[in-house]
Amino acid sequence: MGMQSTALPGGTWSLGDLTVSRFGYGAMQLAGPGVFGPPADHDSALAVLREAVDLGITHLDTADAYGPHITNQLIRQALHPYPESLHIATKVGAVRDRQGGWPPAREPDDLRRAVDDNLETLGVEVLDLVNLRLGDATGPRSGSLAAAFETLVELQRQGLIRHLGVSNATTEQVAQAQSIAPIVCVQNMYNLAYRHDDELIDRLADEGVAYVPFFPLGGFSPLQSSALSGVAARLDAPPMSVALAWLLQRSPNILLIPGTSSVAHLRENIGGANVSLSEEELVELDKIGR
Repeated sequence: MGMQSTALPGGTWSLGDLTVSRFGYGAMQLAGPGVFGPPADHDSALAVLREAVDLGITHLDTADAYGPHITNQLIRQALHPYPESLHIATKVGAVRDRQGGWPPAREPDDLRRAVDDNLETLGVEVLDLVNLRLGDATGPRSGSLAAAFETLVELQRQGLIRHLGVSNATTEQVAQAQSIAPIVCVQNMYNLAYRHDDELIDRLADEGVAYVPFFPLGGFSPLQSSALSGVAARLDAPPMSVALAWLLQRSPNILLIPGTSSVAHLRENIGGANVSLSEEELVELDKIGR
């Protein structure tokens, strides 16, 4: 599969020894409703993945719990054998129950099984990046991650994982993980309206650690959406495009993984994130989440 020379917004970032596009792609929406079961249109799902790579995206985000197994299987079907420049990040630490819930699964045996499942469904011998998912569906929860993270460190020593990260983590849990082994990214909820990790993002930027916001377009109240829409109207750009552009300009260590099941929407996201925001516009947008 060839790569086009399309210039993606934001340039690149280094996840350890892996160079990735700051504008990536999150595969969660390729599964069925509620991130459960197969996609409504299997061929369209494959087309989105192939288009992402053809447009120059080199950072895919997935999890074997999506479906479960569905998004990993789609990625393998669409893109295997993978281009050398493509790097796939996955998550472990939660599974799916029959009701579509996300119960934690962070015991050592759970994590070993999850890593094995990801290796099998993605069709690789080594996982580029594994994020330990903490907390629950309502958000981060305080508590030690030592036993779970040390299990992943051991799997890394065994050569099954290249790099480690944490997801849905408190600031204290990020620090605890870093005291055990190097991490290359933190994946937490963050967007224009939800700014709880501002200090963490700045610290990680100084340390050369990536921050990957999930729900980068979510969480706007009518008032906040109105403020965003005002800037977007002046720029003649969709509000969500402005929100993505703001994230890229917020800090150089922020990596985007917006998801979509539509090729047209994928292209729209990429084009929109190229919007250049002035200092005045950045100040105005900065007030939304404060």
